[in-house]
Amino acid sequence: MYAQLRETAAELAGILWREHTVYRERGGGVVIRGEHVRRWISLAPTGGKDQALLRAGRILDGGTTAPARTEVVVDLTAPVAELATVCRRMLAEVAAAVEPGPGAGPSRSGRPGKASKARKEPGARKEPRARKASKAPGAGSRHTGAGSWVVLVLVGIAVAAWVYSVFGGPGY
Repeated sequence: MYAQLRETAAELAGILWREHTVYRERGGGVVIRGEHVRRWISLAPTGGKDQALLRAGRILDGGTTAPARTEVVVDLTAPVAELATVCRRMLAEVAAAVEPGPGAGPSRSGRPGKASKARKEPGARKEPRARKASKAPGAGSRHTGAGSWVVLVLVGIAVAAWVYSVFGGPGY
């Protein structure tokens, strides 16, 4: 099955994109990456004879793949041109899902993102948040718990016992 998926993926990749990478994924499927279009297509075995699960998604900024946006089961006995048509339709759906709606400008990082709920005037700036005053150690409502006091007393006893055994015994 892997050999059939690999051959089909290689043919599809040649039809869809000039620049592509075809590799095997962990589950036994084959992935076609189009870095220049920031999209990927995966062909995975479904358990049925001559069928494959075709998934499509996008490639994120760091080069990692986002989860699949669309999935469809295809027949591998179909002509490659027909499979390419299905792939193009799925890639168009992925591209449409990624495209920002009207009025959505770039985010603060410069990348396209979701439109903010309330648009502000271009010259208006957001008021800076007031910082919480830093508390002095021991101030405020935090108190040393009883368990902490027990630990401190036991450590003090252990240190006192060690000092007595080293310096307080007869013959020093």
